[in-house]
Amino acid sequence: MVDLSRIAPVLENLAIEVPSWAYGNSGTRFKVFQTPGTPRTVQEKIADAAKVNELTGLAPTVALHIPWDKVENYSELSGFAQELGVTLGTINSNTFQDDIYKFGSLTHSDAAVRNKALDHMYECIDIMNVTGSQDLKIWLADGTNYPGQGDMRSRQDWLHDSLQKVYERLGDDQRMVLEYKFFEPAFYHTDVPDWGTSYAHTLALGEKAMVCLDTGHHAPGTNIEFIVAQLIRLGKLGSFDFNSRFYADDDLIVGAADPFQLFRIMYEVARGGALDPASNVALMLDQCHNLEEKIPGQIRSVMNVQEMTARALLVDRDALTRAQESGDVLGAHAVFMDAFYTDVRLGLAEWRESRGLPADPMAAYAAGGYQGTINADREGGQQAGWGA
Repeated sequence: MVDLSRIAPVLENLAIEVPSWAYGNSGTRFKVFQTPGTPRTVQEKIADAAKVNELTGLAPTVALHIPWDKVENYSELSGFAQELGVTLGTINSNTFQDDIYKFGSLTHSDAAVRNKALDHMYECIDIMNVTGSQDLKIWLADGTNYPGQGDMRSRQDWLHDSLQKVYERLGDDQRMVLEYKFFEPAFYHTDVPDWGTSYAHTLALGEKAMVCLDTGHHAPGTNIEFIVAQLIRLGKLGSFDFNSRFYADDDLIVGAADPFQLFRIMYEVARGGALDPASNVALMLDQCHNLEEKIPGQIRSVMNVQEMTARALLVDRDALTRAQESGDVLGAHAVFMDAFYTDVRLGLAEWRESRGLPADPMAAYAAGGYQGTINADREGGQQAGWGA
């Protein structure tokens, strides 16, 4: 069994935010599947998220999505979360479901539509002021489907103007994280399609504006770990949305399609110092489980991140540097691959037990009876789902 004592202090600080919407019903674009035990309220979503943290010790915060998680009293909601051992995290805005946003939100040619989107962003900041949340995440579905449909340059001007107004509302300890997506739902051009566009806008705004990197939002073949390294180097990586993809924005369990990619990403995160809490780089899941049970899906996800982080921390940096500087191509590659192929599962099981956590959180969940309880207790009412 590999000795993890050298990296234990870093593992102690590993925290992965889970999204409230991952506990609701989801599915393909053709069907949203109903499952027993699905939360009907945001409180039930938080309770499920708290169960993930209870078993793994890795998920102390829960991201909310507005208006999906809208309540009358956010102070009470925050207190409810704290009673369950978690806190409320990122507030995610939504300007992609109302009919008025059919042709854009913050980039719409009509100032009245842009102002409606801005009012929503201001509402999200008001919620942050109550919950103590640090980050406002903005993802935009804005774009066009056909050449000539919209003025791409003007849309960038409107976007900058809108983001500037949101930025000015942020508190001293608050940030805006601007997410990007290569395509979908717009297919000809997306207004924030890549890290460079997000970086350009956040750089123009100031130090409280950062880039959010979703691992599923890139063109096939993109070297994501290079983007990670560059954004850390530039001081503009604010947060991750972890998931896995085979083809596009699949929103599958992180590490499922390409665990080696997750290892490479986490190596650059560690290499850049972004695992230090002082770096303020937030790690979050953004996954919607279509077929598998939701709580075990989140448990498996945070454990995948933990496992690949442990492997990345085991890279012999001194040996790697010596090989790199001497031009030893195969030697450098071997150092990298030795760490990736190291089986850390037993070491992490021992690490969990030493902290009062179950050695195998997946088995502990299956044996604990929580799923059966919520299946029985949550009959009736409107189940939460994607978009609700």
